[in-house]
Amino acid sequence: MVTSFVILIIGFAALVWSADRFVYGAAALAKNMGIPTLIIGLTVVAMGSSAPEMMVSASAALANKTDTAVGNAVGSNITNILLVLGVTALLRPLSVSSMTLKREMPLVLLISVAAWYVFSDNYFSFAEGVALMLAFVVFIAGLVIISLRAKNQDDPFVSEACEDVPDNVSTKSAVFWLVIGMILLPISSHFLVESAVDIAKYFGLSDLVIGLTIIAIGTSLPELAACIAGVLKNEDDLALGNIVGSNIFNLLAVLPLAGIINPSIIDPSAANRDALIMIAATIVLIAMSLNFKGARRINRVEGGLLLVAFIAYQGYIFSQIG
Repeated sequence: MVTSFVILIIGFAALVWSADRFVYGAAALAKNMGIPTLIIGLTVVAMGSSAPEMMVSASAALANKTDTAVGNAVGSNITNILLVLGVTALLRPLSVSSMTLKREMPLVLLISVAAWYVFSDNYFSFAEGVALMLAFVVFIAGLVIISLRAKNQDDPFVSEACEDVPDNVSTKSAVFWLVIGMILLPISSHFLVESAVDIAKYFGLSDLVIGLTIIAIGTSLPELAACIAGVLKNEDDLALGNIVGSNIFNLLAVLPLAGIINPSIIDPSAANRDALIMIAATIVLIAMSLNFKGARRINRVEGGLLLVAFIAYQGYIFSQIG
């Protein structure tokens, strides 16, 4: 069991590092190929924080652990709002001014309800997975088109995302890091899932629960680090943008992999408990963030309440084991 925990920790570290290198190489290569910075920032860089979840879900689905893949996507969204946003707001109140974020937050709720509908019959089909993935393609295309037409690079979220695109990187170096990322991502995700499954069996955890807890928290660590870095640099919209963007990607790019790769029956708790918690957390996020008359601050009290809710949710899940 100690070996499984060690492999799990190493797997998480290798997964996050390789995802960062993959995105760095891909973004730099795209930049050298003449693709506009705005498009790279809103696609390649934006997808970076969800790369670990995508690889873990794919590995879990290939291992016939669809519940783990589902739990990873749903659990990551819950963790992003309740834990990541909660801790970040506790460190410093967050000011929300980006119109891009205000436009996307209701979309997160709509997609969350769609995910609940997918789970409601306790079966995740290939067609449902494809539908979600097509919605992801439409979302990305729409986001890029709106941003280009509006010329809204002055929007804090958009401008800060573009700043993350690497510059002055040689094509040789970009390809090197891209290949390193492509090699290490599937390897690290495979060992992470296998070690998580061993731990789950040892403690009597279901595939869904292991995805909702250990894996979801682990794959959300990049968002936590990015949000903390964002508020420390007074980039509040970028910090919140990491959460909003990641939650959309988790449901439209990460979750579909489970249905596409391994369509199967899923644990009823995904619809009856966890998807509903995800929807409730999203509604709370919107209530705390939206104020179309001006900037809105998510204060420390609200951050503390989110963190308490996360602890209560995790406690409830483990209380149901046995």
